[in-house]
Amino acid sequence: MNNPPTVLCIVGPTACGKTALSVTLAKRAGGEIVSADAVAVYRGMDIGSAKPTAEERDGIPHHMIDCVDVTDESFTVSTFRTLARASIDDILSRGKMPIAVGGSGLYMDSIFADMQFSAPSDPEIRASLEKEYDADPIAFFDALRKADPVTAERLHPNDKKRVVRASEVLRITGKPFSALNRAFETAQTENDTYHTVRVGLNMNRDLLYDRIGKRVDRMIEDGLVEEAYSFFRRGLTPANCRALQSIGYAQLYDVYTGAAALPDAIDQIKLDTRHFAKRQITWFKRNPKITWFDPIRTPADELIQKILELTE
Repeated sequence: MNNPPTVLCIVGPTACGKTALSVTLAKRAGGEIVSADAVAVYRGMDIGSAKPTAEERDGIPHHMIDCVDVTDESFTVSTFRTLARASIDDILSRGKMPIAVGGSGLYMDSIFADMQFSAPSDPEIRASLEKEYDADPIAFFDALRKADPVTAERLHPNDKKRVVRASEVLRITGKPFSALNRAFETAQTENDTYHTVRVGLNMNRDLLYDRIGKRVDRMIEDGLVEEAYSFFRRGLTPANCRALQSIGYAQLYDVYTGAAALPDAIDQIKLDTRHFAKRQITWFKRNPKITWFDPIRTPADELIQKILELTE
């Protein structure tokens, strides 16, 4: 029986240097990059997603970027998994090494584990819950937050579709949506389609937070405000467009409507990004298959060599 092909995975919190490292690795190993980023899949969300520019890609093909319009609400983790696996198979068919790179833990894990994304549904219960939501969205979301704080943390209160869905599952099963998801959130067993070599990047927390702050400042300088406003002027908002609930866009919508001043929104983006980085680290740290490196303390050439040795 033939051994499954190897896929190199580079994970870690935002702003830890995954993009630059993956491009260097791709050049050394003859590889192509498969992005595992929940925001980079959307066309036009370039600056806020820290999508690698053409210069940063340095001639290395990148897959799973600019896959879908921001208004497409049908794109799911399951959709991503199907497309990502097709990209990996295409790369392998051409004798190249696939390098999966990203900080979206669920998206990354979905590629390699046979996760199930279904939960029970009842149209009558959903219709009833939708009426309850419409009557008082704030109270409805507060009730969900008390019953299922894990799910509520990652939802926007105005995201009616997903807030109602989480409440529907809770009412049908008596269990929080997050508890049903735990089976795939803690998935450790991969299918035998690929052999993964998993590498994680992390660094001193204060240093990481400093890098996050500087990255956000750079995004503002590069035109994040204008990029976000281009969506808002089209009538797209965090309430009617799930993609715009992403960090950077949701906070700037408050500036666009006059609910917040730009300096305050920038500070909030930095704070929310730091919180997101903590969640990323928590997600990836649960996986014992990841070999961790500090890209600051490890010389670049040594880091590259150590990672390539893991793939041999």
